[in-house]
This record gives sequence, C-alpha cells and structure tokens, in this order.
Amino acid sequence: MDKIIVYLDDAAHAQHQLAPMKSSEGAQPVATHWILVACPPRMTRRIGKWVSHSARESWRARWAEKLLGQVVPALLSRGDSATAVVASGPLAALTKSLCATHGACRVLDARRPRFGVDLPPVTADQPAPGGGRWEVPGAVAGLGAMLLLAAD
Repeated sequence: MDKIIVYLDDAAHAQHQLAPMKSSEGAQPVATHWILVACPPRMTRRIGKWVSHSARESWRARWAEKLLGQVVPALLSRGDSATAVVASGPLAALTKSLCATHGACRVLDARRPRFGVDLPPVTADQPAPGGGRWEVPGAVAGLGAMLLLAAD
C-alpha cells in the first residue's frame, strides 16, 4: 500500500495538485492511504483577548472538517483510504511523527502559496523559504539612483 502525506490549506488548489497523482497509477491501480493534514490559517496573537482556547480549537476543527469534506470524496472514489489530521505546531516535527507512525511515506506540500508569506517547511530537508520576496540587486538600485539624478 502506498502512503502519501498531503499538507493542504485550500481545497481547489489541493485538488489541482492531487489530480496528476490520482491519474498516474497505470494499468493496475495501487491502493493508496492518504494522510491529509489540514493547515488552518493562523490567528493573530491578540485574538486570545476575545476568544478562548477551546473556541479556537473548535474553529480549527470545523475549518478542517469543511476543507477535508471537499477533498476526501474525490480521493475515496477509487477505493483508497484516508486519515485526517489537523496540524498544530511545527510541520517538520509532525511529518516526522506521521512517518514514524505510518512507516515509509511520500510527502506532498499542496498548500496554496501566498504572496509575501513564507510557508514553513514540511520536512527537515526542504529548503528554507526566502526566494519569494522581492529582492533588488545593488547594480539595479544604483542604476535607478543614477537615472533619477540625471533627470534632475
């Protein structure tokens, strides 16, 4: 049985990412056990003033149930099995514990990338984020400053 850990936070994006994996099985379909890890959006740290911890956990569980309700039926249509998990804490540690529990697993990060937000890595060997930010080389900045001075 093939085991795949999938990190997701948006149903449409995750279904788009999972479509090639579902259709690439070939002539003899292999039974797959999907371990779906829902990654709820972060709440601000000041929300604790207005909402209790149990209410936050309840909201996270309802959010994950709604998300997984959109993704799971498409995965189970072929006779595969699925396990749902709600992420809490560092994702790399969660991946390590899930691999220890379920044995050898493949890991797929199907979270929607956000502009200006670095997503935390899901495995220890995943490269650190940082390439998504706007960076201006020094030569370009110097050329721009020189053009502004020349225009004056």
